[in-house]
Amino acid sequence: MRAPETIRQRRDFLAANQGRRVASAGFVLLVRQRDDGSDTMRAGYTVTKKIGNSVIRNRLKRRLREIVLLTLPAYGHSGADHVLIGREAGLTRDFAVLRADLEKALAKAHLPPKPKETDRT
Repeated sequence: MRAPETIRQRRDFLAANQGRRVASAGFVLLVRQRDDGSDTMRAGYTVTKKIGNSVIRNRLKRRLREIVLLTLPAYGHSGADHVLIGREAGLTRDFAVLRADLEKALAKAHLPPKPKETDRT
């Protein structure tokens, strides 16, 4: 399984905000089906300045990136954007618990299957 691509453009983050939202102690997960015909999973990370200085924010983003790398290929939704918004508890939460939280959040954010196209005559 491949690692997810990284979301870098602001419009993609804003679009993901319209998707499903699942809150956890260490992060908030946003999942949105892209409907662009691609099965590629994408992931994005964001941490607000309320959490701390750049060193603290980047530490949290590194933790989130690692749990996504370990979890998303097996539990993620293909063809969807996954955005993790870091929370302060994500800094001190045990890594294994944080990873389990992501697995639960992905299960909770279950997206309905894509409708199959039918031939209209």
